[in-house]
Amino acid sequence: MRTVALAKVEDELSRYLRLASAEEIVITRHGRPAGVLIGFEDEEAWFDHRLEHHPEFLQHVADAREAIRAGRGVRLEDVSR
Repeated sequence: MRTVALAKVEDELSRYLRLASAEEIVITRHGRPAGVLIGFEDEEAWFDHRLEHHPEFLQHVADAREAIRAGRGVRLEDVSR
């Protein structure tokens, strides 16, 4: 993780966006964390990030896990194709 002042990021956004594909860039304002710049190597990485942070998807995962714990899960082998 790299930490960079906002003014520097503003001046060199393209450079820091490239760097962000390999590591998060913490952007500071007056020496304090103000945000994070996250880059993606490709479109698939962007999609994965969106999916991992999508509230409805996360709720579906939580509901499915609860169903499995309660014995209401369905094995993939039992699903007809």
